[in-house]
Amino acid sequence: MFKNAMFLSAGLTAMMAATPAFAQTEITWWHAMSAELGEKLEEVAQGFNDSQTEYKVTPVFKGSYPETLTAAIAAFRANEQPAIVQVYEVGTGTMMAAKGAVYPVHQLMADKGEPWETEGFLQPVVGYYSDTEGNILSMPFNSSTPIMYYNKDVFEKAGLDPEVAPKTWAEMEEFSKKIVDSGAAQCGFTTAWITWIHTENMSALHDQPFGTLENGFGGMGAEFTFNNDVNVKHWDNLKKWSDEGLFQYGGPVGGADAQPKFVSQECAMFMNSSAGRAGVIRNATDFEVGFAPLPYYDDVIDEPKNSIIGGATLWVLNGKSDEVYDGAAKFFTYLSQPEVQADWHQFTGYLPITTAAYELGQEQGYYAENPGSDIAIEQIMRGEPTPNSKGVRFGNLTQARDVVDSEFEAMLAGQKTAQEALDSAVERGNQILRDFEASNS
Repeated sequence: MFKNAMFLSAGLTAMMAATPAFAQTEITWWHAMSAELGEKLEEVAQGFNDSQTEYKVTPVFKGSYPETLTAAIAAFRANEQPAIVQVYEVGTGTMMAAKGAVYPVHQLMADKGEPWETEGFLQPVVGYYSDTEGNILSMPFNSSTPIMYYNKDVFEKAGLDPEVAPKTWAEMEEFSKKIVDSGAAQCGFTTAWITWIHTENMSALHDQPFGTLENGFGGMGAEFTFNNDVNVKHWDNLKKWSDEGLFQYGGPVGGADAQPKFVSQECAMFMNSSAGRAGVIRNATDFEVGFAPLPYYDDVIDEPKNSIIGGATLWVLNGKSDEVYDGAAKFFTYLSQPEVQADWHQFTGYLPITTAAYELGQEQGYYAENPGSDIAIEQIMRGEPTPNSKGVRFGNLTQARDVVDSEFEAMLAGQKTAQEALDSAVERGNQILRDFEASNS
């Protein structure tokens, strides 16, 4: 018996040596990034997994941003939610209204004793994702802002200086006419995101309110007011420029046709998210791409305000174990490291979410070696954000944006004037807000 016990003891010892001393705690992360961005996201998660042995972050692609948010809400109601979900900035109001569903990141980090210095994050990022007391509710991850891309080769063919982009909308019109009249390209410019870039950011750059209660930051009961003189003026111009062949509409939401029009050299200029930088460079194989801030109306404002953010953050959901939250907090600490953030920013074109990551890029010579890669950072950090330029935060903003797109298309078709289209968008959008608030009261 003693001999058998020895063999049993030896066997157990060998088994223990051959297997981990404990099982890793799995932290499920639902996200909305596909293709190259999805691969890079998985690389980030793997970097954390390789850095320690206690926890394993498992990324799961759940479709588009709206699909991911919808899936997370449904999963929470069924008590099958992930620990972490990536939610685009448009969904911030929805997440804030989801009482009992969210474990605020500032509270998570404090509860778990992880370092959390809000001063280290870029101010526009902190401001957007914080509550009225300045507490950050979700972990900043992939923040972006819109910029302008332009074709330097077409500029040269049109007799324009390829190193000088138009700064104002008056110059945009002038440059576009020269480009089209010279035959250098079929159109002057196209764009993605009519609502985000040409309505929300248009209002912010010119210090115009997009809605009441500081663009929704003041809480429930806010209303849209973006049918202001600046947006009416701009939509009128877009209609005129479309009729003249200077501007080509790229489609609703992200403008699926916009980037192809630019990379095929059909249109000389293109406005889109800074996060599209890598894709633009990869696809624009036959010409040199220039980068510039968004234009502004110098007869409305002498110096434009900062642009506003897009992208997404990582929200932690309630209902998981303490061990899972321990790992989530450590993962967020890992994500905040300058090396991790700088690598993500430089690969994708998303903003570096911390000052340290930006400074690391400067030390590495990244911005000097990649001219224009800091345009988005300089634009969003332009001055101190005002109540009109810190962003827009309304419940169910996704549906409201769809309404704006549909009204813009009606205007382009000649069915409505710019004023009528924007008035209708505001009226319909406010009904969406009222319905959302009623369902969450």
